[in-house]
Amino acid sequence: MSTLFLRTLRDDPADAEVPSHKLLVRAGYIRRAAPGIYSWLPLGYKVYRQVERVIREEMDAAGFQEVHFPALLPREPYEATGRWTEYGDNLFRLHDRRGNDMLLGPTHEEMFTLLVKDLYSSYKDLPLAIYQIQIKYRDEARPRAGLLRGREFVMKDSYSFDVDDAGLEASYQRHREAYIATFTRLGLDFVIVSAMSGAMGGSKSEEFLQPTEVGEDTFVRCGSCGYAANVEAVTTPVPPAQNWDAVPAAHVEDTPNTPTIETLVAAANADHPRADGRAWTAGDTLKNVVVMLVSPDGAREPLCIGLPGDREVDVKRLEAAVAPAEVAAFDEADFARYPMLSKGYIGPGVLGEKNASGIRYLLDPRVVPGTAWITGADEHGKHVFDLVAGRDFTGDGVIEAAEVRAGDTCPSCGEPLSSARGIEIGHIFQLGRKYAEALGLQVLDENSRLVTVTMGSYGIGVSRAVAAIVEANYDEAGLVWPREVSPADVHLVAAGKDAAVLEAAEALAAELVAGGLDVIYDDRMRVSPGVKFKDAELVGVPTIVVVGKGLADGTIEIKDRRSGERSTVPVAQAADRIREVVRG
Repeated sequence: MSTLFLRTLRDDPADAEVPSHKLLVRAGYIRRAAPGIYSWLPLGYKVYRQVERVIREEMDAAGFQEVHFPALLPREPYEATGRWTEYGDNLFRLHDRRGNDMLLGPTHEEMFTLLVKDLYSSYKDLPLAIYQIQIKYRDEARPRAGLLRGREFVMKDSYSFDVDDAGLEASYQRHREAYIATFTRLGLDFVIVSAMSGAMGGSKSEEFLQPTEVGEDTFVRCGSCGYAANVEAVTTPVPPAQNWDAVPAAHVEDTPNTPTIETLVAAANADHPRADGRAWTAGDTLKNVVVMLVSPDGAREPLCIGLPGDREVDVKRLEAAVAPAEVAAFDEADFARYPMLSKGYIGPGVLGEKNASGIRYLLDPRVVPGTAWITGADEHGKHVFDLVAGRDFTGDGVIEAAEVRAGDTCPSCGEPLSSARGIEIGHIFQLGRKYAEALGLQVLDENSRLVTVTMGSYGIGVSRAVAAIVEANYDEAGLVWPREVSPADVHLVAAGKDAAVLEAAEALAAELVAGGLDVIYDDRMRVSPGVKFKDAELVGVPTIVVVGKGLADGTIEIKDRRSGERSTVPVAQAADRIREVVRG
Protein backbone atom coordinates (compact mmCIF):
# COMPACT_ATOMS: atom_id res chain seq x y z
CA MET A 1 0.00 0.00 0.00
CA SER A 2 2.99 2.29 0.20
CA THR A 3 3.03 2.24 -3.62
CA LEU A 4 -0.60 1.41 -4.41
CA PHE A 5 -2.42 4.14 -6.35
CA LEU A 6 -4.99 4.67 -3.61
CA ARG A 7 -6.32 7.49 -1.47
CA THR A 8 -9.12 6.77 0.96
CA LEU A 9 -11.46 9.52 2.18
CA ARG A 10 -12.90 9.99 5.64
CA ASP A 11 -15.99 11.90 4.48
CA ASP A 12 -18.67 11.09 1.93
CA PRO A 13 -18.41 12.92 -1.40
CA ALA A 14 -20.85 15.83 -1.60
CA ASP A 15 -22.63 14.55 -4.72
CA ALA A 16 -23.12 10.97 -3.47
CA GLU A 17 -26.70 9.88 -2.71
CA VAL A 18 -26.57 6.12 -2.22
CA PRO A 19 -24.24 3.87 -0.16
CA SER A 20 -22.50 2.31 -3.17
CA HIS A 21 -21.58 5.71 -4.59
CA LYS A 22 -20.31 6.98 -1.22
CA LEU A 23 -18.27 3.92 -0.38
CA LEU A 24 -16.75 3.24 -3.79
CA VAL A 25 -15.45 6.81 -3.88
CA ARG A 26 -14.35 6.88 -0.23
CA ALA A 27 -12.54 3.54 -0.50
CA GLY A 28 -10.68 4.66 -3.63
CA TYR A 29 -12.38 2.37 -6.15
CA ILE A 30 -13.81 4.94 -8.56
CA ARG A 31 -13.39 8.65 -9.26
CA ARG A 32 -15.80 11.03 -10.96
CA ALA A 33 -14.61 12.33 -14.34
CA ALA A 34 -17.83 14.12 -15.33
CA PRO A 35 -21.55 13.79 -14.48
CA GLY A 36 -22.45 10.14 -14.98
CA ILE A 37 -18.89 9.21 -16.05
CA TYR A 38 -16.37 7.50 -13.75
CA SER A 39 -12.75 6.37 -13.85
CA TRP A 40 -11.86 3.00 -12.37
CA LEU A 41 -8.90 3.03 -9.97
CA PRO A 42 -6.76 -0.10 -9.42
CA LEU A 43 -8.89 -1.73 -6.71
CA GLY A 44 -12.14 -0.82 -8.46
CA TYR A 45 -10.95 -2.16 -11.76
CA LYS A 46 -9.97 -5.44 -10.08
CA VAL A 47 -13.50 -5.83 -8.74
CA TYR A 48 -14.94 -4.89 -12.12
CA ARG A 49 -12.78 -7.56 -13.81
CA GLN A 50 -13.87 -10.14 -11.25
CA VAL A 51 -17.52 -9.44 -12.05
CA GLU A 52 -16.75 -9.57 -15.76
CA ARG A 53 -14.92 -12.89 -15.25
CA VAL A 54 -17.91 -14.51 -13.55
CA ILE A 55 -20.27 -13.31 -16.28
CA ARG A 56 -17.94 -14.49 -19.04
CA GLU A 57 -17.46 -17.91 -17.43
CA GLU A 58 -21.21 -18.49 -17.18
CA MET A 59 -21.85 -17.27 -20.74
CA ASP A 60 -19.14 -19.56 -22.09
CA ALA A 61 -20.37 -22.48 -20.00
CA ALA A 62 -23.82 -22.06 -21.57
CA GLY A 63 -22.31 -22.35 -25.03
CA PHE A 64 -22.53 -18.69 -26.02
CA GLN A 65 -19.67 -17.23 -28.07
CA GLU A 66 -18.01 -13.89 -27.42
CA VAL A 67 -17.58 -11.20 -30.06
CA HIS A 68 -16.73 -7.53 -29.76
CA PHE A 69 -18.19 -4.59 -31.65
CA PRO A 70 -16.96 -1.02 -31.87
CA ALA A 71 -18.60 1.63 -29.71
CA LEU A 72 -18.45 4.17 -32.56
CA LEU A 73 -21.15 3.20 -35.06
CA PRO A 74 -22.66 4.43 -38.35
CA ARG A 75 -26.11 5.99 -38.53
CA GLU A 76 -27.55 3.81 -41.31
CA PRO A 77 -28.44 0.61 -39.36
CA TYR A 78 -30.18 2.65 -36.66
CA GLU A 79 -31.99 4.66 -39.33
CA ALA A 80 -33.27 1.40 -40.83
CA THR A 81 -34.80 0.28 -37.53
CA GLY A 82 -36.14 3.75 -36.67
CA ARG A 83 -34.03 4.08 -33.54
CA TRP A 84 -31.89 6.95 -34.84
CA THR A 85 -35.04 9.01 -34.23
CA GLU A 86 -36.65 6.99 -31.42
CA TYR A 87 -33.68 7.36 -29.08
CA GLY A 88 -34.10 11.14 -29.23
CA ASP A 89 -31.83 13.11 -26.91
CA ASN A 90 -30.53 9.95 -25.21
CA LEU A 91 -28.31 9.26 -28.21
CA PHE A 92 -24.77 10.62 -28.40
CA ARG A 93 -24.49 11.82 -32.01
CA LEU A 94 -21.43 13.11 -33.84
CA HIS A 95 -19.96 13.64 -37.30
CA ASP A 96 -16.72 12.33 -38.73
CA ARG A 97 -14.46 14.61 -40.75
CA ARG A 98 -16.40 13.79 -43.92
CA GLY A 99 -19.67 14.91 -42.34
CA ASN A 100 -21.10 11.41 -41.95
CA ASP A 101 -23.51 10.90 -39.05
CA MET A 102 -22.15 8.60 -36.35
CA LEU A 103 -23.25 7.61 -32.86
CA LEU A 104 -21.85 6.13 -29.69
CA GLY A 105 -23.64 2.81 -29.28
CA PRO A 106 -26.39 2.73 -26.62
CA THR A 107 -27.08 -0.90 -27.52
CA HIS A 108 -26.10 -3.14 -30.41
CA GLU A 109 -29.10 -5.06 -31.78
CA GLU A 110 -28.54 -3.66 -35.25
CA MET A 111 -24.86 -4.61 -35.37
CA PHE A 112 -25.44 -8.16 -34.14
CA THR A 113 -28.23 -8.61 -36.69
CA LEU A 114 -26.13 -7.35 -39.59
CA LEU A 115 -23.13 -9.48 -38.59
CA VAL A 116 -25.21 -12.67 -38.65
CA LYS A 117 -26.85 -11.59 -41.91
CA ASP A 118 -23.39 -11.14 -43.42
CA LEU A 119 -22.17 -14.61 -42.46
CA TYR A 120 -25.16 -16.97 -42.20
CA SER A 121 -27.79 -17.96 -44.77
CA SER A 122 -29.13 -21.41 -43.82
CA TYR A 123 -31.23 -22.92 -41.06
CA LYS A 124 -28.32 -25.33 -40.58
CA ASP A 125 -26.29 -22.45 -39.13
CA LEU A 126 -28.82 -21.92 -36.34
CA PRO A 127 -29.43 -21.75 -33.42
CA LEU A 128 -26.72 -19.25 -32.59
CA ALA A 129 -26.05 -17.21 -29.44
CA ILE A 130 -23.28 -14.60 -29.37
CA TYR A 131 -22.42 -11.97 -26.78
CA GLN A 132 -20.11 -9.09 -26.03
CA ILE A 133 -18.99 -7.09 -22.99
CA GLN A 134 -18.86 -3.51 -24.18
CA ILE A 135 -19.03 0.11 -23.07
CA LYS A 136 -22.39 1.74 -23.82
CA TYR A 137 -23.34 5.40 -24.03
CA ARG A 138 -26.66 7.06 -23.23
CA ASP A 139 -27.03 10.76 -22.63
CA GLU A 140 -29.08 10.42 -19.46
CA ALA A 141 -30.92 13.61 -18.56
CA ARG A 142 -30.32 13.01 -14.84
CA PRO A 143 -27.34 10.74 -14.19
CA ARG A 144 -27.33 9.80 -10.52
CA ALA A 145 -26.29 7.30 -7.88
CA GLY A 146 -22.76 6.76 -9.14
CA LEU A 147 -22.51 3.58 -11.18
CA LEU A 148 -26.23 2.83 -10.95
CA ARG A 149 -27.28 5.37 -13.59
CA GLY A 150 -24.45 6.74 -15.68
CA ARG A 151 -23.94 8.10 -19.16
CA GLU A 152 -21.09 5.67 -19.84
CA PHE A 153 -21.48 2.14 -18.53
CA VAL A 154 -20.52 -1.43 -19.32
CA MET A 155 -22.99 -4.10 -20.38
CA LYS A 156 -22.91 -7.70 -21.33
CA ASP A 157 -25.37 -7.99 -24.19
CA SER A 158 -26.09 -11.24 -25.97
CA TYR A 159 -28.42 -12.21 -28.79
CA SER A 160 -29.93 -15.48 -29.89
CA PHE A 161 -30.89 -16.32 -33.47
CA ASP A 162 -33.38 -19.07 -34.26
CA VAL A 163 -35.47 -20.27 -37.19
CA ASP A 164 -38.76 -20.43 -35.28
CA ASP A 165 -40.49 -19.45 -32.07
CA ALA A 166 -39.88 -22.83 -30.44
CA GLY A 167 -36.16 -22.29 -30.94
CA LEU A 168 -36.42 -18.80 -29.47
CA GLU A 169 -38.15 -20.15 -26.38
CA ALA A 170 -35.34 -22.69 -25.88
CA SER A 171 -32.66 -20.01 -26.31
CA TYR A 172 -34.51 -17.74 -23.90
CA GLN A 173 -34.59 -20.45 -21.23
CA ARG A 174 -30.87 -21.16 -21.68
CA HIS A 175 -30.10 -17.51 -21.06
CA ARG A 176 -32.47 -17.40 -18.10
CA GLU A 177 -30.65 -20.33 -16.49
CA ALA A 178 -27.25 -18.75 -17.20
CA TYR A 179 -28.40 -15.53 -15.54
CA ILE A 180 -29.58 -17.38 -12.46
CA ALA A 181 -26.17 -19.06 -12.20
CA THR A 182 -24.35 -15.76 -12.76
CA PHE A 183 -26.19 -13.71 -10.14
CA THR A 184 -26.01 -16.58 -7.65
CA ARG A 185 -22.22 -16.66 -8.02
CA LEU A 186 -22.05 -12.88 -7.62
CA GLY A 187 -23.82 -13.23 -4.29
CA LEU A 188 -26.78 -11.11 -5.37
CA ASP A 189 -30.21 -11.69 -3.90
CA PHE A 190 -32.49 -11.35 -6.91
CA VAL A 191 -36.12 -11.57 -7.95
CA ILE A 192 -37.24 -12.42 -11.50
CA VAL A 193 -40.19 -10.26 -12.50
CA SER A 194 -42.31 -9.82 -15.60
CA ALA A 195 -41.38 -6.63 -17.44
CA MET A 196 -42.24 -4.42 -20.38
CA SER A 197 -40.19 -4.70 -23.55
CA GLY A 198 -40.55 -0.96 -24.14
CA ALA A 199 -38.58 0.54 -27.01
CA MET A 200 -36.75 -2.76 -27.46
CA GLY A 201 -39.88 -4.35 -28.90
CA GLY A 202 -40.72 -8.01 -28.75
CA SER A 203 -43.03 -10.08 -26.57
CA LYS A 204 -41.93 -11.93 -23.45
CA SER A 205 -39.68 -9.95 -21.15
CA GLU A 206 -38.31 -10.48 -17.64
CA GLU A 207 -36.11 -8.42 -15.35
CA PHE A 208 -33.70 -9.61 -12.68
CA LEU A 209 -34.03 -7.17 -9.79
CA GLN A 210 -32.00 -6.93 -6.60
CA PRO A 211 -34.36 -5.77 -3.84
CA THR A 212 -33.08 -2.59 -2.18
CA GLU A 213 -34.60 0.69 -1.04
CA VAL A 214 -32.26 2.69 -3.30
CA GLY A 215 -33.49 0.92 -6.44
CA GLU A 216 -35.20 2.91 -9.17
CA ASP A 217 -37.58 0.10 -10.10
CA THR A 218 -40.72 -0.74 -8.13
CA PHE A 219 -42.08 -4.27 -8.33
CA VAL A 220 -44.87 -6.26 -6.77
CA ARG A 221 -45.01 -9.85 -5.57
CA CYS A 222 -47.78 -12.21 -4.59
CA GLY A 223 -47.05 -14.41 -1.60
CA SER A 224 -49.77 -16.86 -2.63
CA CYS A 225 -49.06 -17.76 -6.25
CA GLY A 226 -45.52 -16.37 -6.82
CA TYR A 227 -46.56 -13.75 -9.37
CA ALA A 228 -43.94 -10.99 -9.64
CA ALA A 229 -43.81 -8.03 -12.02
CA ASN A 230 -42.25 -4.65 -12.46
CA VAL A 231 -45.04 -2.11 -11.87
CA GLU A 232 -44.74 -1.06 -15.51
CA ALA A 233 -45.87 -4.55 -16.52
CA VAL A 234 -48.61 -5.12 -13.95
CA THR A 235 -52.03 -5.69 -15.48
CA THR A 236 -55.07 -4.43 -13.60
CA PRO A 237 -57.79 -7.03 -12.98
CA VAL A 238 -60.81 -5.69 -14.84
CA PRO A 239 -64.00 -5.64 -12.75
CA PRO A 240 -67.20 -6.90 -14.38
CA ALA A 241 -69.49 -4.44 -16.14
CA GLN A 242 -72.34 -3.16 -14.00
CA ASN A 243 -76.04 -2.66 -14.64
CA TRP A 244 -76.88 1.03 -14.77
CA ASP A 245 -80.71 0.76 -14.81
CA ALA A 246 -81.01 2.06 -11.25
CA VAL A 247 -78.54 4.91 -11.69
CA PRO A 248 -80.30 8.26 -12.10
CA ALA A 249 -79.60 10.50 -15.06
CA ALA A 250 -76.40 12.47 -14.87
CA HIS A 251 -76.84 15.89 -13.28
CA VAL A 252 -74.53 18.90 -13.01
CA GLU A 253 -74.10 20.49 -9.58
CA ASP A 254 -72.38 23.62 -8.36
CA THR A 255 -69.11 22.73 -6.64
CA PRO A 256 -67.27 26.02 -6.23
CA ASN A 257 -63.61 26.04 -5.17
CA THR A 258 -63.09 22.30 -5.76
CA PRO A 259 -60.13 22.00 -8.15
CA THR A 260 -58.66 18.99 -6.28
CA ILE A 261 -60.05 15.56 -5.43
CA GLU A 262 -59.86 16.32 -1.71
CA THR A 263 -61.89 19.53 -1.98
CA LEU A 264 -64.37 17.85 -4.33
CA VAL A 265 -65.03 14.94 -1.95
CA ALA A 266 -65.50 17.32 0.97
CA ALA A 267 -67.97 19.47 -0.99
CA ALA A 268 -69.86 16.45 -2.32
CA ASN A 269 -70.39 15.08 1.18
CA ALA A 270 -71.38 18.47 2.56
CA ASP A 271 -73.68 19.68 -0.22
CA HIS A 272 -74.66 16.63 -2.28
CA PRO A 273 -74.81 13.57 0.02
CA ARG A 274 -75.44 10.13 -1.39
CA ALA A 275 -78.97 8.76 -1.29
CA ASP A 276 -77.77 5.49 0.27
CA GLY A 277 -76.13 7.27 3.20
CA ARG A 278 -72.59 6.15 2.39
CA ALA A 279 -69.98 8.90 2.31
CA TRP A 280 -68.44 9.88 -0.99
CA THR A 281 -64.78 8.89 -1.30
CA ALA A 282 -61.98 9.72 -3.71
CA GLY A 283 -62.64 6.35 -5.39
CA ASP A 284 -66.06 7.62 -6.48
CA THR A 285 -64.52 10.41 -8.53
CA LEU A 286 -63.11 10.25 -12.04
CA LYS A 287 -59.88 12.21 -12.35
CA ASN A 288 -58.95 13.39 -15.87
CA VAL A 289 -55.22 14.06 -16.16
CA VAL A 290 -53.93 15.78 -19.30
CA VAL A 291 -50.30 15.33 -20.35
CA MET A 292 -48.30 16.13 -23.43
CA LEU A 293 -46.61 13.32 -25.36
CA VAL A 294 -43.36 14.33 -27.03
CA SER A 295 -42.26 12.00 -29.84
CA PRO A 296 -38.56 11.51 -30.65
CA ASP A 297 -38.89 13.84 -33.64
CA GLY A 298 -40.21 16.60 -31.36
CA ALA A 299 -43.89 16.37 -32.33
CA ARG A 300 -46.28 17.05 -29.42
CA GLU A 301 -49.63 15.36 -28.88
CA PRO A 302 -51.98 15.89 -25.92
CA LEU A 303 -53.35 12.86 -24.11
CA CYS A 304 -55.92 12.67 -21.32
CA ILE A 305 -56.07 9.74 -18.90
CA GLY A 306 -59.30 9.07 -16.98
CA LEU A 307 -58.73 7.17 -13.75
CA PRO A 308 -60.31 6.79 -10.30
CA GLY A 309 -59.62 9.81 -8.13
CA ASP A 310 -57.93 7.76 -5.42
CA ARG A 311 -55.12 6.90 -7.84
CA GLU A 312 -52.27 8.95 -9.28
CA VAL A 313 -50.79 8.59 -12.74
CA ASP A 314 -47.48 6.68 -12.53
CA VAL A 315 -45.26 8.43 -15.08
CA LYS A 316 -43.02 5.38 -15.55
CA ARG A 317 -46.04 3.18 -16.29
CA LEU A 318 -47.40 5.82 -18.64
CA GLU A 319 -44.09 6.20 -20.48
CA ALA A 320 -43.85 2.42 -20.84
CA ALA A 321 -47.32 2.43 -22.41
CA VAL A 322 -46.62 5.28 -24.85
CA ALA A 323 -42.94 4.52 -25.70
CA PRO A 324 -40.98 5.74 -27.56
CA ALA A 325 -42.74 9.03 -26.77
CA GLU A 326 -41.81 10.85 -23.58
CA VAL A 327 -44.27 12.43 -21.17
CA ALA A 328 -44.18 16.18 -20.48
CA ALA A 329 -46.39 18.34 -18.28
CA PHE A 330 -49.44 20.01 -19.81
CA ASP A 331 -48.54 23.61 -18.99
CA GLU A 332 -50.36 26.94 -19.02
CA ALA A 333 -49.44 27.57 -22.66
CA ASP A 334 -51.02 24.22 -23.57
CA PHE A 335 -54.21 25.10 -21.70
CA ALA A 336 -54.31 28.36 -23.64
CA ARG A 337 -54.21 26.37 -26.89
CA TYR A 338 -57.10 24.17 -25.72
CA PRO A 339 -59.55 26.67 -24.16
CA MET A 340 -62.34 24.07 -23.96
CA LEU A 341 -60.39 22.38 -21.13
CA SER A 342 -61.48 23.89 -17.82
CA LYS A 343 -58.46 23.42 -15.57
CA GLY A 344 -59.45 21.56 -12.41
CA TYR A 345 -62.89 20.71 -13.84
CA ILE A 346 -62.08 18.65 -16.94
CA GLY A 347 -64.65 15.98 -17.74
CA PRO A 348 -65.54 13.46 -20.44
CA GLY A 349 -67.91 15.98 -22.03
CA VAL A 350 -65.11 17.41 -24.19
CA LEU A 351 -63.07 14.20 -24.22
CA GLY A 352 -65.48 11.35 -24.83
CA GLU A 353 -67.35 10.12 -27.86
CA LYS A 354 -68.01 13.52 -29.44
CA ASN A 355 -64.44 14.54 -28.63
CA ALA A 356 -64.92 18.28 -28.99
CA SER A 357 -61.29 18.88 -27.96
CA GLY A 358 -59.61 16.56 -30.45
CA ILE A 359 -57.61 15.12 -27.53
CA ARG A 360 -57.20 11.36 -27.26
CA TYR A 361 -58.96 10.06 -24.14
CA LEU A 362 -57.84 6.76 -22.61
CA LEU A 363 -59.45 5.17 -19.56
CA ASP A 364 -58.12 3.14 -16.65
CA PRO A 365 -59.25 -0.53 -16.84
CA ARG A 366 -61.38 0.01 -13.70
CA VAL A 367 -63.63 2.43 -15.57
CA VAL A 368 -65.91 -0.30 -16.95
CA PRO A 369 -69.41 0.09 -18.42
CA GLY A 370 -72.01 0.75 -15.74
CA THR A 371 -69.67 2.41 -13.23
CA ALA A 372 -70.97 5.80 -12.05
CA TRP A 373 -68.70 8.73 -11.29
CA ILE A 374 -68.42 12.29 -10.07
CA THR A 375 -66.24 14.17 -12.54
CA GLY A 376 -65.62 17.56 -14.06
CA ALA A 377 -68.46 19.24 -15.94
CA ASP A 378 -66.06 21.17 -18.22
CA GLU A 379 -67.11 24.39 -16.52
CA HIS A 380 -65.33 26.19 -13.71
CA GLY A 381 -66.90 25.40 -10.34
CA LYS A 382 -69.15 22.61 -11.59
CA HIS A 383 -69.05 18.80 -11.48
CA VAL A 384 -71.36 16.20 -12.93
CA PHE A 385 -72.74 13.44 -10.70
CA ASP A 386 -73.93 9.94 -11.70
CA LEU A 387 -72.03 10.04 -14.97
CA VAL A 388 -72.07 6.42 -16.17
CA ALA A 389 -69.36 4.87 -18.30
CA GLY A 390 -70.84 3.32 -21.42
CA ARG A 391 -74.13 5.19 -21.00
CA ASP A 392 -72.99 8.81 -20.79
CA PHE A 393 -69.42 8.66 -22.04
CA THR A 394 -66.80 6.42 -23.61
CA GLY A 395 -63.07 6.70 -24.13
CA ASP A 396 -60.85 6.08 -27.13
CA GLY A 397 -59.29 3.06 -25.48
CA VAL A 398 -57.78 1.69 -22.28
CA ILE A 399 -54.36 2.44 -20.75
CA GLU A 400 -52.40 1.01 -17.82
CA ALA A 401 -51.03 4.22 -16.29
CA ALA A 402 -52.36 4.34 -12.71
CA GLU A 403 -50.05 3.75 -9.79
CA VAL A 404 -49.79 0.20 -8.44
CA ARG A 405 -49.96 -0.08 -4.66
CA ALA A 406 -49.27 -2.67 -2.02
CA GLY A 407 -52.52 -4.48 -1.30
CA ASP A 408 -53.76 -4.31 -4.90
CA THR A 409 -55.27 -7.49 -6.27
CA CYS A 410 -52.91 -10.03 -7.86
CA PRO A 411 -53.90 -10.42 -11.53
CA SER A 412 -53.02 -14.10 -11.33
CA CYS A 413 -54.80 -15.36 -8.22
CA GLY A 414 -56.70 -12.43 -6.72
CA GLU A 415 -54.75 -12.24 -3.45
CA PRO A 416 -53.14 -8.98 -2.21
CA LEU A 417 -49.80 -7.89 -3.66
CA SER A 418 -46.80 -6.63 -1.71
CA SER A 419 -44.55 -3.90 -3.07
CA ALA A 420 -40.78 -3.35 -2.98
CA ARG A 421 -38.01 -1.46 -4.78
CA GLY A 422 -35.06 -2.93 -6.63
CA ILE A 423 -32.07 -2.39 -8.90
CA GLU A 424 -32.34 -3.86 -12.38
CA ILE A 425 -29.25 -6.07 -12.80
CA GLY A 426 -30.38 -8.06 -15.84
CA HIS A 427 -33.09 -8.05 -18.49
CA ILE A 428 -34.05 -10.71 -21.03
CA PHE A 429 -36.34 -10.22 -24.04
CA GLN A 430 -37.90 -12.31 -26.72
CA LEU A 431 -37.35 -9.76 -29.47
CA GLY A 432 -39.02 -11.75 -32.19
CA ARG A 433 -38.52 -10.55 -35.77
CA LYS A 434 -38.52 -6.75 -35.35
CA TYR A 435 -34.84 -6.20 -36.12
CA ALA A 436 -34.50 -9.12 -38.51
CA GLU A 437 -37.35 -7.76 -40.62
CA ALA A 438 -36.01 -4.21 -40.58
CA LEU A 439 -32.53 -5.34 -41.64
CA GLY A 440 -33.44 -8.28 -43.87
CA LEU A 441 -32.02 -11.16 -41.83
CA GLN A 442 -33.40 -14.29 -43.53
CA VAL A 443 -32.20 -17.86 -43.97
CA LEU A 444 -33.29 -20.76 -46.13
CA ASP A 445 -35.32 -23.32 -44.18
CA GLU A 446 -35.23 -27.08 -44.73
CA ASN A 447 -37.62 -26.65 -47.67
CA SER A 448 -35.36 -24.02 -49.28
CA ARG A 449 -37.82 -21.23 -48.48
CA LEU A 450 -36.65 -17.92 -47.08
CA VAL A 451 -37.76 -17.36 -43.49
CA THR A 452 -37.12 -14.40 -41.23
CA VAL A 453 -34.93 -15.22 -38.24
CA THR A 454 -36.37 -14.69 -34.75
CA MET A 455 -34.17 -13.14 -32.07
CA GLY A 456 -33.75 -12.80 -28.34
CA SER A 457 -31.86 -10.08 -26.46
CA TYR A 458 -30.25 -10.52 -23.05
CA GLY A 459 -28.43 -7.86 -21.02
CA ILE A 460 -26.48 -7.65 -17.76
CA GLY A 461 -25.23 -4.35 -16.38
CA VAL A 462 -21.60 -5.19 -15.58
CA SER A 463 -20.59 -1.87 -14.02
CA ARG A 464 -24.00 -1.57 -12.38
CA ALA A 465 -23.53 -5.03 -10.86
CA VAL A 466 -20.47 -3.71 -8.98
CA ALA A 467 -22.66 -1.06 -7.35
CA ALA A 468 -25.48 -3.55 -6.76
CA ILE A 469 -23.08 -5.87 -4.92
CA VAL A 470 -22.01 -2.98 -2.69
CA GLU A 471 -25.63 -2.06 -1.90
CA ALA A 472 -26.05 -5.55 -0.44
CA ASN A 473 -22.61 -5.81 1.20
CA TYR A 474 -21.55 -2.97 3.47
CA ASP A 475 -21.70 -1.88 7.09
CA GLU A 476 -21.00 1.28 9.08
CA ALA A 477 -17.23 0.75 8.67
CA GLY A 478 -17.15 0.29 4.90
CA LEU A 479 -17.33 -2.26 2.11
CA VAL A 480 -17.71 -6.01 2.71
CA TRP A 481 -16.95 -7.79 -0.56
CA PRO A 482 -18.13 -11.33 -1.32
CA ARG A 483 -15.03 -13.41 -1.87
CA GLU A 484 -15.89 -14.16 -5.51
CA VAL A 485 -15.43 -10.53 -6.55
CA SER A 486 -13.09 -9.10 -3.89
CA PRO A 487 -10.06 -7.14 -5.18
CA ALA A 488 -7.83 -9.39 -3.05
CA ASP A 489 -8.03 -12.52 -0.96
CA VAL A 490 -6.27 -11.06 2.07
CA HIS A 491 -5.67 -7.59 3.49
CA LEU A 492 -2.47 -7.92 5.54
CA VAL A 493 -1.74 -5.15 8.05
CA ALA A 494 1.69 -4.58 9.59
CA ALA A 495 0.56 -2.92 12.85
CA GLY A 496 3.73 -1.36 14.17
CA LYS A 497 7.10 0.04 13.22
CA ASP A 498 9.13 -2.63 14.95
CA ALA A 499 11.56 -4.30 12.56
CA ALA A 500 10.41 -7.74 13.67
CA VAL A 501 6.78 -6.89 12.85
CA LEU A 502 7.69 -5.62 9.38
CA GLU A 503 9.94 -8.62 8.66
CA ALA A 504 7.28 -11.11 9.78
CA ALA A 505 4.56 -9.34 7.78
CA GLU A 506 6.77 -9.17 4.68
CA ALA A 507 7.58 -12.87 4.96
CA LEU A 508 3.94 -13.82 5.44
CA ALA A 509 2.88 -11.72 2.47
CA ALA A 510 5.49 -13.41 0.27
CA GLU A 511 4.40 -16.87 1.45
CA LEU A 512 0.74 -16.14 0.75
CA VAL A 513 1.49 -14.81 -2.73
CA ALA A 514 3.67 -17.86 -3.45
CA GLY A 515 0.71 -19.99 -2.40
CA GLY A 516 -1.49 -18.39 -5.05
CA LEU A 517 -3.34 -15.74 -3.03
CA ASP A 518 -3.87 -12.09 -3.93
CA VAL A 519 -2.67 -9.90 -1.08
CA ILE A 520 -3.01 -6.23 -0.22
CA TYR A 521 -0.11 -5.59 2.15
CA ASP A 522 -0.28 -2.43 4.25
CA ASP A 523 3.42 -1.69 4.75
CA ARG A 524 3.02 2.07 5.19
CA MET A 525 5.61 3.32 7.69
CA ARG A 526 4.17 6.72 8.61
CA VAL A 527 0.59 5.61 9.13
CA SER A 528 -0.74 4.66 12.56
CA PRO A 529 -2.21 1.20 13.23
CA GLY A 530 -5.60 2.83 13.86
CA VAL A 531 -5.67 4.40 10.40
CA LYS A 532 -4.52 1.13 8.84
CA PHE A 533 -7.33 -0.76 10.58
CA LYS A 534 -9.92 1.81 9.41
CA ASP A 535 -8.64 1.58 5.85
CA ALA A 536 -8.77 -2.22 5.95
CA GLU A 537 -12.41 -2.09 7.11
CA LEU A 538 -13.27 0.53 4.46
CA VAL A 539 -11.60 -1.35 1.58
CA GLY A 540 -13.60 -4.44 2.49
CA VAL A 541 -11.44 -7.47 1.64
CA PRO A 542 -13.15 -10.47 3.32
CA THR A 543 -10.10 -11.63 5.31
CA ILE A 544 -8.00 -9.17 7.33
CA VAL A 545 -4.73 -10.40 8.83
CA VAL A 546 -2.89 -8.37 11.48
CA VAL A 547 0.78 -8.81 12.35
CA GLY A 548 1.32 -6.70 15.46
CA LYS A 549 1.49 -6.98 19.23
CA GLY A 550 0.68 -10.70 19.17
CA LEU A 551 3.97 -11.37 17.43
CA ALA A 552 5.71 -11.16 20.81
CA ASP A 553 3.73 -14.28 21.77
CA GLY A 554 4.35 -15.90 18.37
CA THR A 555 0.85 -15.32 17.00
CA ILE A 556 -0.94 -13.28 14.36
CA GLU A 557 -4.63 -12.31 14.17
CA ILE A 558 -7.13 -13.30 11.46
CA LYS A 559 -10.38 -11.34 11.23
CA ASP A 560 -13.47 -12.19 9.18
CA ARG A 561 -14.59 -8.86 7.71
CA ARG A 562 -18.24 -9.91 7.44
CA SER A 563 -18.84 -11.50 10.85
CA GLY A 564 -16.18 -9.61 12.79
CA GLU A 565 -14.95 -12.87 14.30
CA ARG A 566 -11.26 -12.90 15.27
CA SER A 567 -8.87 -15.76 15.87
CA THR A 568 -5.18 -16.03 16.66
CA VAL A 569 -2.86 -18.61 15.15
CA PRO A 570 0.83 -19.36 15.57
CA VAL A 571 3.06 -17.62 13.06
CA ALA A 572 4.38 -20.94 11.77
CA GLN A 573 0.84 -22.10 10.92
CA ALA A 574 -0.47 -18.74 9.71
CA ALA A 575 -0.06 -19.18 5.93
CA ASP A 576 -1.73 -22.60 5.91
CA ARG A 577 -4.58 -21.39 8.10
CA ILE A 578 -5.18 -18.30 5.95
CA ARG A 579 -5.28 -20.43 2.80
CA GLU A 580 -7.88 -22.66 4.45
CA VAL A 581 -10.00 -19.65 5.34
CA VAL A 582 -9.76 -18.18 1.85
CA ARG A 583 -10.47 -21.41 0.00
CA GLY A 584 -13.21 -22.52 2.34
